[in-house]
Amino acid sequence: MKIPAIIFDLDGVIVSTDEYHYQAWKRISDQENIYFDREINERLRGVSRMESLDIILSHSDKNYSDTEKQSLAQRKNTIYCELLNNLSPNDILPGVIHLLLALKARDIKIAIGSSSKNTPFILEKIGLASNFDAIADGNSIKNSKPDPEVFLLAAELLGVQPEECLVMEDAQAGIDAAKAAGMKAIGIGSAATCLNADIKLLDLTNIDIDHLLEVHEIRS
Repeated sequence: MKIPAIIFDLDGVIVSTDEYHYQAWKRISDQENIYFDREINERLRGVSRMESLDIILSHSDKNYSDTEKQSLAQRKNTIYCELLNNLSPNDILPGVIHLLLALKARDIKIAIGSSSKNTPFILEKIGLASNFDAIADGNSIKNSKPDPEVFLLAAELLGVQPEECLVMEDAQAGIDAAKAAGMKAIGIGSAATCLNADIKLLDLTNIDIDHLLEVHEIRS
């Protein structure tokens, strides 16, 4: 039978919020007089807010207490959420709507597997809050990617086994998390360079869906 479930990362796969993340972290870095550029920002893809902050603070000579780190992370998230108010269905990435409708028509279960705690807000802003069979996000996990927890939770919520899932990811940390969960992984965009991705795609346009599902057929 064909693979019964596909789990989507959110940022960079369904919608792009990378620029908003960059602007928020850049503002925090400038306020703290810490060097931050787009190259450093690329290292933050697919990792949690606190882990991202640690990467940024590694470029500072100051030692920050846990309380100060929590304050910085909250300030960043406040700025980021303000920027997210600009999101709309027009920000859904090319090919996404067609793919979701095609999977639904084939009775393939679909879920979100994202480390972001802002997942519900983002999905609401782009009008896709009710389109997924399950949502696993940063609000329901303890360990962010590359830990497999979020994908294992998504599989559990869908009622399928991990090996029955195909994950769509745009970051190395996400690909690693999918493989650690025992799932097949599609690397999209920047993750198309990941050596351990099972399939590599530039984006979600012009996908032969039936071929994709057949390639990852579950052997009984």
